[in-house]
Amino acid sequence: MAIVKPFKGLRPPKEIVKQLASRPYDVLNSEEARIEAANNPYSLLRVTKAEIDLPKGIDEHSQEVYDKVVENFKMFKDKKWLVQDAEEKFYIYAQTMDGRTQYGIVGCTHIDDYLNNVIKKHELTRKDKEEDRMIHVRITNANVEPVFFSYPANPKIDAIVSKIVKEQTPEYDFVADDGFGHHFWVINDDAINKQIVEIFAKEVPALYVADGHHRTAAAALVGGEKRANNPNHTGNEEYNYFMAVIFPDNQLKIIDYNRVVKDLNGLTEDEFFLALQDDFEVHNMSQAIYTPKKLHEFSMYFNRYWYRLRAKPDTFDDNDPIGVLDVTILSNLVLDKLLGIKDLRTDKRIDFVGGIRGLGELKRRVDSGEMAVAFALYPVSMKQLIDIADTGNIMPPKTTWFEPKLRSGLVIHELE
Repeated sequence: MAIVKPFKGLRPPKEIVKQLASRPYDVLNSEEARIEAANNPYSLLRVTKAEIDLPKGIDEHSQEVYDKVVENFKMFKDKKWLVQDAEEKFYIYAQTMDGRTQYGIVGCTHIDDYLNNVIKKHELTRKDKEEDRMIHVRITNANVEPVFFSYPANPKIDAIVSKIVKEQTPEYDFVADDGFGHHFWVINDDAINKQIVEIFAKEVPALYVADGHHRTAAAALVGGEKRANNPNHTGNEEYNYFMAVIFPDNQLKIIDYNRVVKDLNGLTEDEFFLALQDDFEVHNMSQAIYTPKKLHEFSMYFNRYWYRLRAKPDTFDDNDPIGVLDVTILSNLVLDKLLGIKDLRTDKRIDFVGGIRGLGELKRRVDSGEMAVAFALYPVSMKQLIDIADTGNIMPPKTTWFEPKLRSGLVIHELE
């Protein structure tokens, strides 16, 4: 069962929360972060992407940037832009997009649950990205940004959340510039906090990493380092835990994660189309944007036309949790077989476009000449994600895209 506990959150005063809360470090590059934080001294990007306060072109992994992270984080606390709660508590963080709201519990999860696979993963991590996030955790001695987890929906937790949301005024309530709503409640009732701990401990068998595999790994590994380096370790230290926002699985929606490719790997247009028909039914959908309607159906944009591709029944195995995924079908039968893309993580001929940008972004990148062809996929379901994590399998790279992203800075967890 899952270990989840309250903590003394480090939070901004409500008067500046909208200015301080920022998008996660990994959804925008340094230049985009500079623009987003311009004329806003409160932006937490000055901690999560501190290179924006240094000359353009600086290596974001340089010691100078890491020193700036420490300096800025201290400044935020010294200026009382971040203030620690006096008591341990849980929080509720809700997000609204397109009229749909999802409600998560903000608490601390245990590094042992990560190591023992109570916290289940569905993606591989890269050591270089892990180390970058580990450095950030070490130098701030904090989980500055939360990870995004899911759990099997529990009616008792649902009832607690519903009662608080109905009866209590949110501590924070704002709409960010991207149009997404962010709502945040503080659970001050000690009895309710204890009840949440007990429900997770007795009734929630596993947690699932939805978004933030590298941050999760980094937080757990740094906690392990601190444990190993403390001769007086007791197991009760705050570094044994890391911050997560944990949503019930029935409230989450995964959106599409699409692909664009630079060239046809030496094939002519006729050769490419003929080869596609070995494994797919190919239908020209004219110039109107076409969105896939079901699993094993793909949308392809090429030469100013949209095409529907339907995988033939003998090209996948419904009993194979990985082989049945549309990302696997497309990777095996098109990207690898026809276009010569063997490794999605390293091949420079392919790029990935989150569905939040819309299929118009695929069209734009092909029409501009930057890319030769684009593919849109039907989204993976939460059931598929959980089935894969439960069976110990790993999804191909760039399979899931969760939206809205968690805002960083609503609450921070310090490790001491």
